[in-house]
Amino acid sequence: MDLRKIKKLIDLLEESNLSEIEIKEGEESVRLARTPSGGIAQAVHYAPSHAVAPAPSPAAMPMHSPTEAATGGAKTGGPALPDGHVVRAPMVGTFYASPAPDKPAFVTLGAQVKAGETLGIIEAMKMFNPIEADVSGTVLAIKCESGQPVEFDQPLFVIG
Repeated sequence: MDLRKIKKLIDLLEESNLSEIEIKEGEESVRLARTPSGGIAQAVHYAPSHAVAPAPSPAAMPMHSPTEAATGGAKTGGPALPDGHVVRAPMVGTFYASPAPDKPAFVTLGAQVKAGETLGIIEAMKMFNPIEADVSGTVLAIKCESGQPVEFDQPLFVIG
């Protein structure tokens, strides 16, 4: 299922009185659910239809503010981000620092980057989405490891 279709489904859910939408296309399934306060509790649930696992209830899914997400979910304490421009994950997926396992990373700590330069990629639903620098500067921090899952709005890089 195309990522653009999922974004349109999210918009539809936000604009409607619906509390939940589930769409199945062949073996793919997407389920969106809204929390009682109006936010989206479960952004995307994807699985082949022959192996669909029950989705966790919204009450079982902790919701973090962008500040809490930046500190790893901790409300106080936790690792602080260095001063600079934070590049955040635009979607849920798996982060990769290089174009292939045998290739060098797109960027390293201390590297000079230009706006529009690829910093890494996020694989979501078998699509590879480049993560580009919004600003030019020096990479001050890399907050994710290659091959690890990332969440929406999770800090990935700090550019100063």
